[in-house]
Amino acid sequence: MEKYILSLDQGTTSSRAIIFDKGGNIVSLAQKEYEQYYPKPGWVEHDPNEIWYTQASVAAEAMSRANLNGNNISSIGITNQRETTIIWDRETGDPIYNAIVWQDRRVSEFCDSLEKKGYSEVIQNKTGLILDSYFSAPKIKWILDHVEGAREKAKAGRLAFGTVDSWLVWKFTNGKKHITDVSNASRTMLFNIKTLEWDTELLDLFGIPASILPEVRSSSEIYTETDTTIFGSKVPIGGIIGDQQAALFGQMCFSPGMIKTTYGTGCFLMMNTGSEIIKSQNNLLSTVAWKIGDEITYALEGSVFVGGAVVQWIRDNLSFIEVASEIEDIAESVDDNGGLYMVPSFAGLGAPHWDQYSRGLLIGITRGTEMGHIARAALESIAFQVNDVTNAMQSDSKQEIIKEMRVDGMPSNNKLLMQFQSNIMGIEISKPKHHEITALGAAYLAGLASGYWESKEDILKNFNVAKTWTPDIDSEKVEEMLYYWNKALNRSSNWLKKE
Repeated sequence: MEKYILSLDQGTTSSRAIIFDKGGNIVSLAQKEYEQYYPKPGWVEHDPNEIWYTQASVAAEAMSRANLNGNNISSIGITNQRETTIIWDRETGDPIYNAIVWQDRRVSEFCDSLEKKGYSEVIQNKTGLILDSYFSAPKIKWILDHVEGAREKAKAGRLAFGTVDSWLVWKFTNGKKHITDVSNASRTMLFNIKTLEWDTELLDLFGIPASILPEVRSSSEIYTETDTTIFGSKVPIGGIIGDQQAALFGQMCFSPGMIKTTYGTGCFLMMNTGSEIIKSQNNLLSTVAWKIGDEITYALEGSVFVGGAVVQWIRDNLSFIEVASEIEDIAESVDDNGGLYMVPSFAGLGAPHWDQYSRGLLIGITRGTEMGHIARAALESIAFQVNDVTNAMQSDSKQEIIKEMRVDGMPSNNKLLMQFQSNIMGIEISKPKHHEITALGAAYLAGLASGYWESKEDILKNFNVAKTWTPDIDSEKVEEMLYYWNKALNRSSNWLKKE
């Protein structure tokens, strides 16, 4: 009987299931979007049961479309939106509150209070993270503090916390397994990435009992088998990894110094740093990439808040285009940006600037400015931000030179953007042949655990580059553009802050 790998890709707006063959090719795919809840300004929630229903539904749909059953699946890999926080009752299996999504900002003031008390350095030294409401720990505290009876139940050992991966494993095993992997644990702000254990000092700081935490496992092993009727038989679960780490693995960035960028609504950059934890001096995150067997791999991470979202803004708010892909043709209608620069800090700037008071700026407008110049400036703003993060990574890692960056995500289909990215960075940009890189990374980890692939060397045979871009402009032009980009950045900085 022919075997495949099932990858469950649980994202912020949709649940997806993808079946891969040995060559990393897609055999079947199913996807369902689900509701986003915004109870108050700055609050973002999901219904955990809806996450489960949609994920279970697309798993069954993908299997049905390919006319497969559980016997055809060697193992299941799970990749997920990170930091999103779910707490449920161990006895009933019911969530005690909605999932608080990674984007949610309700605990910002609490994080600010910890920063004023001097806890930033302690948290960074232990977890590699910046003290921010982005991560799970303050979200857990909020739920325990605001749901009636939650603290008492937690102290009595009745509650379970998990990021989305833990919740899915719990549901797929009918409550028999409460686990996570090191990559997801490292995003909670409770996990010591040096000792690879939950940190008691941080648990005390956030007032979180250890009894609610999942067991931390590697990213690739046979953890358990499913215990549902979805597959018609029990199927091993063999891979768990956070979505951005999954993309790094799917891009086969297995050696220290290798970088990938996933272009989406934002841009997420990761650099493999091998067995070394690099403490960033440039506002990047140090995080666990994955653990296979006894080998732990770390990474540097930087996030750009507004990547492809700038194109969505032009489409939805300015109505200059009807579909996002049209922006490339409009941008190509002019030879260059005409001296126009855009800083798309619609909600502040992410790494390495971390300027929450910056706001969007379009500067250099003249009577000759056309829509093509605005379109080009918007696309170039994405590349400029990615370049800023890679420069920070290069500085932190003390690499003499970065030779290549591997890319994925829908905006990486924009050839003009990718060429400009290569030009501004002065390096080769590579786009792999395979699509769905995040899901593929989880599939590879699951397949390594079940023996579907024998080794990383085995899956390296699947890597094929579909397209590369190399620099095609002179260095003086690059220096000029970077000069004006940085000048524009400075003009947008601290816009909302009253001096």
